Amino acid sequence: MKGNKELITVLNSLLADELTAINQYMVHSEMCENWGYGKLHMAIRKQAMDEMHHAEWLIERILFFEGAPTVSKLNPIKIGKTVLEIISNDDKDELDAVLAYNNAIKLAREVGDQGTVDLLTKILKMEEGHVDWAEIQRAQIDQIGISNYLVSQIENPAS
Repeated sequence: MKGNKELITVLNSLLADELTAINQYMVHSEMCENWGYGKLHMAIRKQAMDEMHHAEWLIERILFFEGAPTVSKLNPIKIGKTVLEIISNDDKDELDAVLAYNNAIKLAREVGDQGTVDLLTKILKMEEGHVDWAEIQRAQIDQIGISNYLVSQIENPAS
């Protein structure tokens, strides 16, 4: 089915965002694992997996519209040097993603594409969950301090 060219362009832009997030989250996740923060490693790894699903769904939608998914374009990747930088960088990117998905949903509505509205709304809700997670982590850091927070992210070897 031929799709709206402007919407396909926007879907490819969202795809670049997702592919960038996958790479950034995987590096951040592995950094946390390397530092011994197993809980943080698994939480960020889960978000990377969510972003992989988002990319997959966007590719499927672009192909449905007989478009060409652009998988070779990445945005600048912002690797944090500390746990707080990691969480802050990822949070900012997620806030940008929420804005981008809201704008894409608006366009999909304007061109009368309810299927794309539904898909983008599903992804938007997941992205909002990522924002919520990051905000909770930052609140915990503010409330208990970075040292106590980091201790809480060390996985018990017996578990």
